Amino acid sequence: MPSLTEKTQAEKPASSQTSEAKPAPKRRFLRQMELIDRVAAYDPTVDEALLNRAYVYAMRMHGAQLRASGDPYFAHPIEVAGILTDYKLDSAAIVTALLHDTIEDTPATREEIASLFGEEIAQLVEGVTKLTRLELKSEYTKQSENLRKFILAISKDVRVLLVKLADRLHNMRTLQYVPEHKRERISRETLEVYAPLARQIGCNRFATELEDLAFTFINPRGRAAILQRLADLRDQKGAAVADIARDIQDTLSVADIRARVSGREKSPYSIWRKLQRKSIGFSQLSDIVAFRVIVDSPDDCYLSLGVLHRKWPCVQDRFKDFISTPKSNNYQSLHTTVIGHKGARIEMQIRTEVMDRVAEEGLAAHWGYKNQSYGFDEAAATQWAERNPIANLRAIVQIAENGGDSEEWVEHAKLEMFLDQVFCFSPKGRLISLPRGAMPLDFAYAVHTEVGDKAIGAVINGEHKPLRTPLQNGDQVEIITGVEARVNPDWQSLTITGRARAAIRRSIRQTQRDDFIRLGRSALERGAAQVEKTLTDMSWRPAFERFQVQSEDELFELCGRGKIAPAKVLEALFPGLKLPATLTTDSFSRIKDGEDATAFVRGHALRPQQKIVFSRCCTPVPGDRIVGIVEGAEVHVHSIECEQLEAYEGRKEVWIDLQWTLNAEKNTVSPARIRANMRNKPGVLGQVCTLIGEAKGNIVNIRLSNQQVDFLDAEFEVEVLDARHLTNITAAIRTNPSVEGVERIRG
Repeated sequence: MPSLTEKTQAEKPASSQTSEAKPAPKRRFLRQMELIDRVAAYDPTVDEALLNRAYVYAMRMHGAQLRASGDPYFAHPIEVAGILTDYKLDSAAIVTALLHDTIEDTPATREEIASLFGEEIAQLVEGVTKLTRLELKSEYTKQSENLRKFILAISKDVRVLLVKLADRLHNMRTLQYVPEHKRERISRETLEVYAPLARQIGCNRFATELEDLAFTFINPRGRAAILQRLADLRDQKGAAVADIARDIQDTLSVADIRARVSGREKSPYSIWRKLQRKSIGFSQLSDIVAFRVIVDSPDDCYLSLGVLHRKWPCVQDRFKDFISTPKSNNYQSLHTTVIGHKGARIEMQIRTEVMDRVAEEGLAAHWGYKNQSYGFDEAAATQWAERNPIANLRAIVQIAENGGDSEEWVEHAKLEMFLDQVFCFSPKGRLISLPRGAMPLDFAYAVHTEVGDKAIGAVINGEHKPLRTPLQNGDQVEIITGVEARVNPDWQSLTITGRARAAIRRSIRQTQRDDFIRLGRSALERGAAQVEKTLTDMSWRPAFERFQVQSEDELFELCGRGKIAPAKVLEALFPGLKLPATLTTDSFSRIKDGEDATAFVRGHALRPQQKIVFSRCCTPVPGDRIVGIVEGAEVHVHSIECEQLEAYEGRKEVWIDLQWTLNAEKNTVSPARIRANMRNKPGVLGQVCTLIGEAKGNIVNIRLSNQQVDFLDAEFEVEVLDARHLTNITAAIRTNPSVEGVERIRG
């Protein structure tokens, strides 16, 4: 994904770039009074003095800067402001558009803007301003941190997004003046970030133009081919389109329904996406032209639908009611397809004037004059308590807040923006919109993060279903929850939404941190015991100062992750103490039968006072499925394949589900036993030992048994990293032609 921290060359002053494109002739841009007249036309309370000050300030600050097109640079913020007047935004948004580049590209500061134009406008300008001064490790990190900051700014005031969309739209309109090698990168950024964000708040006009402009530079030949096909179609069926529109209008007029009907072509980019998604040819598309039917009221929408279905038969499975169940961005309309004259399919969208404006302008449609003031009418925007269009950004905001590494969270944010939707209901009738293909855990995390973390099952339409069941439109979903959060790392494969995956990874990170803290504490306690010291009732300040940490947990975590050696911590705590060699040289923890397993296994049902020990009967290694058996105050760890478990059949109260900790999986070696039946001839034993060594197994002991004239059994005790490592070693031994068989010995 392109870098979001780098200004597009169209945005940067020309003095800081070397352009390969030829400057364009200077064009006329909005004058001061023209801009004010535009705002005054829809906002009778406009503060003309404020707009005048902002207009003059932007011109003065940008001074003689030029754009790549050769235009004065201040023409850009003025044109951005002009775009926002088309959406009838309030004065604060218009002023923000005029000032949006001043902090980044001129000597202006946030403090100066706050003193001249007020704190509200200063916050908006700061939200739009990119983090170009951010010094991070990589361009990708800069990109993700910039996008994260931008998303969080949107959550505070969505006008930040509307100004940024207008900013990007004007830059895309002038992208032809940017050096050619930059255009595709900027266009892909537009398709991957800005157009999807526009759709999230229902601004279809923004999204459609951004997509089409980006398509122009990403695939000009493909776009030209589609435009040519559309022109040919217009020549062939232009008259038919007009006839169908007139026929629809006449049919509704006879039923005494006042309607405005028009035919609308799909955009070239929308057609291209459908061709790619369905792997079909242009001639197979049946909905290149859709007819929009605009009526006076929601009741008229349903009346019109009945009238049109009586005249023409409808196509099964091609009817959608987005009025009773709006899309998450508040889009409302009835969609239907009928078989019209000569068997032609006619796709129709039936909606009211208000629905049509919301469909085109989304959130921007809700700015207006009310109660002697002009601004966002939240009451009008929120038809139901959970239908506030701003809430549609909350899932992406939560992903930004959940943290994670750069690549991970950007991936999740893009997942959240790109997927189509299904609509499901909670048992109480709450509507939850989810991406197509979503599963019960996606539903659970959409309801609340705590519901997702505690989920243990799902009931779909009254039946218990597996958590990997794809949800369908209209499903009623009930999530069964447990008492405690029990997030399983495997859940990531049972979700498709960025919100759910981000929450799961956040929980996993916290669990891993807890494991590392426990491991680090255990390592330090064992180390202190070896030198006859204790970590209780002592000052940690020397260690905090030496390793620049703030708490014991932070120090334990660094020890558990292997970033600080326990010996170094003990040296800081006990200056001058002579440490045994085992503390300074042993980089791996060793899992041993009968040893305390607190640092290596974990389980939700374990109690702090219980001691965990490895059983001697089955020799589990990381990667084996393990369970715990409660015996008095101890929990004994067994491999799921241990023969001793048969004795506990039917006693569910003593069984505990256990998992390996991250430390056990990455920082340990474990004893494993292998029996090889091999030919009894010179050199074979040495060959097998060599194979084990080449597979990075450390032989601790060898025992020969059943020695005969032709064959013998050799039992190897080998230190391995995990079950997969053990499997690789046994596979390596089998490659020797003198080995007849290899098996793992348990116990």
